[in-house]
Amino acid sequence: MTDTQRERELKFDLPDTWELPDVSRFVPEGGSVQHETQRLESTYFDTAGRDLFGSLVTLRRRTGDADNGWHLKIPMDGARQEIRLPLEGSRGVPAELRTLTAGLRGRAALRTIATLRTEREVRRIVDAEGAGLAEIVHDTVTATVKHEFSVIRSWHEAEVELLGDVKGSGGDEKLLARIATWLGKYGAEPSASMSKLGRALEASAHPARPTSTAAGVIGAYLNTNFAAIVAGDVTLRRDAAVALAVDELHDSIHATRVASRRYRSTLRIFAAMLDGERAAALDAELSWFAAALGEVRDRHVLRRHLDAAFDELAAELVVGPVRRRVGRTLDAEEAAARAGLNEVMASARYIALLAELRNWTADLPVHDFDEPAVSLERLVRKASRTMDKRIAAAQEASTDDAAYHRARKAAKRARYAGELAIPVMGKAARQLAKQAKKRQELLGDRQDEVVAAEFLLRLGTSGGNGFTLGVLHQRQRALAESGG
Repeated sequence: MTDTQRERELKFDLPDTWELPDVSRFVPEGGSVQHETQRLESTYFDTAGRDLFGSLVTLRRRTGDADNGWHLKIPMDGARQEIRLPLEGSRGVPAELRTLTAGLRGRAALRTIATLRTEREVRRIVDAEGAGLAEIVHDTVTATVKHEFSVIRSWHEAEVELLGDVKGSGGDEKLLARIATWLGKYGAEPSASMSKLGRALEASAHPARPTSTAAGVIGAYLNTNFAAIVAGDVTLRRDAAVALAVDELHDSIHATRVASRRYRSTLRIFAAMLDGERAAALDAELSWFAAALGEVRDRHVLRRHLDAAFDELAAELVVGPVRRRVGRTLDAEEAAARAGLNEVMASARYIALLAELRNWTADLPVHDFDEPAVSLERLVRKASRTMDKRIAAAQEASTDDAAYHRARKAAKRARYAGELAIPVMGKAARQLAKQAKKRQELLGDRQDEVVAAEFLLRLGTSGGNGFTLGVLHQRQRALAESGG
């Protein structure tokens, strides 16, 4: 049985002679520091082309501490989610983890790429009730990397990890920042590598690019959304194995779809800075994938929208089992959409899409890597003007659903452009993103009403008692045409 855990940690590079200082200053009243020494062995698995590493995912088999077991780490909202399985005596990668990584590696086999042996000095900070707040560790690492021949490397590093629920009990982000600042005074420097594996391989899945360049800003934004797509891929495959809670599944589909939209928006708005042919091809493939996600997501949104509409309807206007009929229809359509999504994610075309996204992460196809970041501002403001023009055109057209839909898409692109440009434009970009989001949401409400009206019309004219469906249809159209 798998277990999942969210991981929030910081890593630091250390001088060879470094010693872990006294951490008691971070202990709350009545709390304490627990001391422990561990000897860990972690064997990492990947494909010959390092497809997992290139997707910001690590798969390892660990022995030597309470974390014994198989660990699959995937990017998740700025942190990482860890999926765990027990060792169960086998040294081969469990079938479940092979399934979860199938999209990222295609048909490529998993093999050992590195073995890391770590001497770990642990200081665990706990509160008066014994709940863990944070763990500070000093690691001495020896790595054996598998190439045509073995390469051995060694180094020292420190890690600080929050324990418990980051947003609830346990440690919090302020404590993490305080400890990081304190370690810096003792010579610890933020790690140049995201993981021990990265340092062992002397490689990075995300090449460092200065944020003073347009390539650096665009690349960072695209990489963040690629990470969200990767997380969605693994989560959706996990649902097929363990049947996730409905809300968790739909949240994952929504997040993956939004990440795809953000990526596509960037390809279009900043097309002049990118390899146009490759950008257009990638845009088309992301659109294809997002459409499959949308078929599932749209039924979920429609269900919530119609549930609220039924709740507001007077009882005498609900004739017969019409609500049950709507629910059964949406159940069937969502099941078919989910089957279609599964088929898409099992296809060679989808595997090729993930591979191309990895290629963009490793080597962003921009025309000029040295173009200054301030050059982005012109294209961001153009996206804002396009949004204004399309909203004005929709309002002038009044009842033209297609015009409002185009306006909504323009608002999304302006919002995402603003998000991307925050490192360059600061407050102005934040304001644009905030304003565009509000407009997108208002236009989205109208689109929900249009979609609901179309669904009700289709269902009401396909047989059965259409009275209640007709009442609801008329209300949805009236709401859409009145602006909600």
